[in-house]
Parts: sequence; structure tokens; C-alpha cells
Amino acid sequence: MWLKNFTAKSQSRKGVLKKAFLCDFATLRLALICTIMPLLLTSCGKEPLYQQQSYVFGTLVEVSIYGEDEARAKQLAGQVLSDFDQMHEYLHAWKPGTLSRMNEIFLNAPAKAAIQPGMIPLLEDATRLSEQSGGLFNPAIGNLIRLWGFQGDEFKPVRPDPAEIGKLVQANPKMSDIVIEGIEFHSKNPAVRVDLGGYAKGYALDVAADYLRSQGVKNALINIGGNIIALGKHGKRPWQVGIQHPRKPGAIATLELQDGEAIGTSGDYQRYFELDGKRYCHIIDPRTGYPVQGVEAVTVLIPAGKNAGVLSDAASKPAFIAGKDGWREAAHKMGTEQAMLIDDRGEVFLTQAMKKRLSFVETGLKLHELP
Repeated sequence: MWLKNFTAKSQSRKGVLKKAFLCDFATLRLALICTIMPLLLTSCGKEPLYQQQSYVFGTLVEVSIYGEDEARAKQLAGQVLSDFDQMHEYLHAWKPGTLSRMNEIFLNAPAKAAIQPGMIPLLEDATRLSEQSGGLFNPAIGNLIRLWGFQGDEFKPVRPDPAEIGKLVQANPKMSDIVIEGIEFHSKNPAVRVDLGGYAKGYALDVAADYLRSQGVKNALINIGGNIIALGKHGKRPWQVGIQHPRKPGAIATLELQDGEAIGTSGDYQRYFELDGKRYCHIIDPRTGYPVQGVEAVTVLIPAGKNAGVLSDAASKPAFIAGKDGWREAAHKMGTEQAMLIDDRGEVFLTQAMKKRLSFVETGLKLHELP
């Protein structure tokens, strides 16, 4: 169902972009509260809440539907999870699939090949966001991600050859190097290798939310490895979620999500390795070719809108890469005014708009509030 609808939509570029999913594993532990609280309530038999979980793309996925008949909710949640499975096969960065085949063709730049119609709006949207970020969000650096060992189900603590890193940085692969002409595509730069791990969890949130709305679902919560979008309410109250503490079990803060809002976190605590006492996370600075240092997590809260899910995923990356000195400007470039950064000393930097939404669970935090 997902692939059929995705392809049909892509054939008209005037239509709303449909979205696909590939996990970056960075925020698996976000939103423990939204997972645990409903389970406690349903165990008492007090509320019409249905939940279905799966483990897709190496991360926990959960669909919660409130107020629907259980049989119907089960069917709808199952369809969402089935769609995610198809997205996995279609868009995986290193396992056989449409995206991996495209990456092989990029190596032979400027050779041309036919493109799957469904890939066109996805690549165009990722390119737009990359340019909006000033290149800090750059899905074209898949070769750097692979060099550091993060394109694999398992990875070893190995520091790459600095010369190889330097070559890839100098090659400067960009999403704008990808040229789409009718039904054909090619790359102007053989160093391009697309990895949508920092984009497609949010992309999939939008797909799932659109599908549930089209089926008349008013109240639901979709959680893909910590990137979350809310539909309606959890009964008479808003959906409540928690933001994972990057160095401790449990939440550092909680907040209530309004209808259509989405939240996402990029962190250094899920997909990383340690070598010689130093932590190397999977988020690579395209300017240096090295994993970002000095930041533990960045969380963004996105208002309701047609691309809320996408922005909940993509908008956190530029702020994470920009670091403590540049995160506010980077978030602003992405149109994000509700954001929070936690540095490697555990200090919290957040916008005034974000602070108004949060209830901190952790005590004794050093907060730095910005306009």
C-alpha cells in the first residue's frame, strides 16, 4: 500500500510529498513515558487504548491508537508497521534496495540510469533541507558514514585513516550534485553516497500520520525510535512524552504534545563507540569528516504542519553539528524556535519557547535560556 501510494503521488510534483523511512538509531531511548504510561492505563482496563510495537530498522517502533474499536485499531496499526517494513526494503542505505542501487550508480558519475519515480520527491525534499541548513544537514556524505563504520548492523571501534577522511571532505559531495532529468538521474560527483538516516524517521511519521487521518483516526501517537508525532489527544488530556536523559536511565524532562506536533532528538548515546577514552557518535560533521564532539543531545519541537515529522528529524542535525556556539542560529535556519541542546558537561541550553513547554524531571541542572 505504501509503495503504491508513494509512486502515484510522486508522478505529480504538485502533490503533497509522501515520505519513506530509514533509521539512524540515534534516539531509540526518547519518550519512555509515552510508551510506559498508556500500558499502565490499559492494564487496568480503564481506557480504549490500543498499542502495537515492532522492531524495524534496528529501532523500536510503536503505534498507539485511542478511542477506536480494538479490531479496527489492530488492523490500522498493523498496516502502518507493514508500510514501515516496505520502506526499509526500499530505502536502506547499505542493504539491497532502491537506494543502495542508486548509490552504486553514483560511483560511475556521470553515467545515467532510470530512476524510480517515488524517489524523486524524496531526494528533492532532502536537497531543499540540506541547502536550507547551509550544508550541515547533508545526506550525501554516506561514504564518510561508512568509513567510520556506521553503515552496518554492528560496528567496531576503529579510527579511519585521516588521509581517507580528508579525501572525502575535499570531494565535497552534496545533494545538489544529484541531477534528475525526466525519468533518468545521475551524479556530477562520484563521491556522493546517499544515507537518509537523519531524515527518514520523520518522513515516515508523516506518512503514517497522513494514513491514519485518511482512515478517520482522530487520536494516535506514532513513535519511531524516539521521533514522535501526535494526533489528537490521549482521552481528555494531551499525549505526554519524555525526553531521554543522554547519560542516565529515564527522562530529563517531560512535555505535552498537541495535535499535529512532532518532537525529535539527535544524540550521541545510542549509536557510538569509544576508543582511547573518547566517544565517537554516528553524527558526522561534513565540514571536517569527523564525528561531532562536545554535544550529548539536541531536541526540537515542531508545530503542527504538513512536514512536522520530517522537520522533527532533519532539523535537529544542523543544531547538533553546529554545537554549543552555533546551535541557536542553525535551529533558526531550519525554522525551529523550540529547541534544546545538552553539552558534554551536562549543561542545558534552550530557547525561551522550549522552556515554556518543558517540565524538568532532573534536578540541579544548569540552564542557559536564549531568545
